[in-house]
Amino acid sequence: MKQPLKRAHFVDSYLQNATNPIIVNLIGAGGNGGQMLSALRRINHSLLSFGHPGLFVRLFDADVVTEANLGRQLFAEADLGKNKANALINRFNRFSGTDWKAIPYQFSKRNLHKLQEQKYANITITCVDEADTRFEIADILKDCSDAKRNVYRPIYWIDFGNAKDSGQMLVGTIDTIEQPRSKKYQTVGDLPFITVEFKELLKNAKKDNTPSCSLAEALTEQDLFVNSALVQTGSSLLWKMFSEGVLFYRGFFQNLNDLKSNPISV
Repeated sequence: MKQPLKRAHFVDSYLQNATNPIIVNLIGAGGNGGQMLSALRRINHSLLSFGHPGLFVRLFDADVVTEANLGRQLFAEADLGKNKANALINRFNRFSGTDWKAIPYQFSKRNLHKLQEQKYANITITCVDEADTRFEIADILKDCSDAKRNVYRPIYWIDFGNAKDSGQMLVGTIDTIEQPRSKKYQTVGDLPFITVEFKELLKNAKKDNTPSCSLAEALTEQDLFVNSALVQTGSSLLWKMFSEGVLFYRGFFQNLNDLKSNPISV
């Protein structure tokens, strides 16, 4: 009996052959977002060493740093009261010599008049808490799909999300990516958004958005290392998109309780 071909997604060639820095919109500067910014710094430095133009990152967050953010997120006491995006971007720009940009408001429909061209990015990475926010971002990204110029062309949406000690990461395509002919693989050009593939799961998700008043209280809701564990695995997959140009897995579920990680195939 003939075995079915392994499914594979060949990454849009612009990521590897870019003539300008790849534009990344990172939405959320909290637990996952701060860790993701750190990973993007490492990816940028590595890409530059290969002669690639690297990344240009915009970090979106309207929140300010509170006592509960210290320790679990990448903030110090000197950051208290500052906007999260400004605090992190200023620090990372000084450390790396980059000119990445902080956007101190939400990536939302009500702010579209402010966003203008800033809503366009080759890669959008969401590190947000609420399901409703994901559906709103999905609508904005669909409206961005008409941008045809490579420098602004939206290509991928990568979503990170977590509960107390578990989480997930998923890669989706804004538009169908043209795939090469292959006798070895069943190529897949369309990777559904998380809001499509896990629509009912997101709609049924319940979350207590009451802010924690202290780090001890925050740690009862999210494990100390859930964000770093999730983002390190997800960043490895993003790096493969640049370094290898092909995906056989487009995400994963991870659980720190039983130390298991289950991949999501293309």
